Amino acid sequence: MAENISPVQLIEKVKEYLPPDKVNLVQDAYDFSHKAHEGQFRLSGEPYIMHPLHVATTLADLQLDASAIAAALLHDVLENCGIPIIDIETRFGPEVAKLVDGATRLGKITWAEDIARRESQAKNLRKMLVAMAEDIRVVFIKLADRLHNMQTLQAMPLEKQYSIAQETMEIHAPLAHRLGIWELKWQLEDLAFRFMEPEKYKQIAKQLAVRRVQRENFITQVIQMLREEFDKVGLKAEISGRPKHIFSIYQKMKKYETV
Repeated sequence: MAENISPVQLIEKVKEYLPPDKVNLVQDAYDFSHKAHEGQFRLSGEPYIMHPLHVATTLADLQLDASAIAAALLHDVLENCGIPIIDIETRFGPEVAKLVDGATRLGKITWAEDIARRESQAKNLRKMLVAMAEDIRVVFIKLADRLHNMQTLQAMPLEKQYSIAQETMEIHAPLAHRLGIWELKWQLEDLAFRFMEPEKYKQIAKQLAVRRVQRENFITQVIQMLREEFDKVGLKAEISGRPKHIFSIYQKMKKYETV
């Protein structure tokens, strides 16, 4: 489900908005992470380095700063590679090291799988919000981390897929919503919905595919109309549009009792 990307694509993305010295920081972080994760593979079978590369690319799409992207590339080297945090600080500085350490600590928050322990969820969420207050970039890293994990969730055992999807729906998607990261929010919701209600997901996705061209043409026409009206009154604006995502459509259908 996750598209193939390369380190060259990441570097090209950051070159669009970062100065050369910051691009060099990102490149250095990638090289360090690639070497540290050498020989490691994910359950999906892909080299492990693809995971931090995806996480960093998501942050680059959001145009986060170089320290956040470097930390995204390094966010698993403490736990998975046994590299001391002092080594990260010595090579990349205290700011990157603090972000890596924060992302590692945040990743240790566990989620209750049984109803009796669900009250602990409020406590876990508060911990995440505290982390946000210290440095919001840590939560951006963890949301991007969760996004790629959801994109490769089919590699997990079936009994784990529903639990992870439910956690994503109840904790991560709402966090993305609170931060106003709509692109991550709807992707997390759709991916979680796909594993929680696979038949309903397929049903809606199939219906959307049939009318995809019609919807896209409609959106293009509306955008053009708005641009013409804005031009008439001398307003400059960036206009974009997209169809409603699958989980949002499902919520509407539930509201009007059509599912």
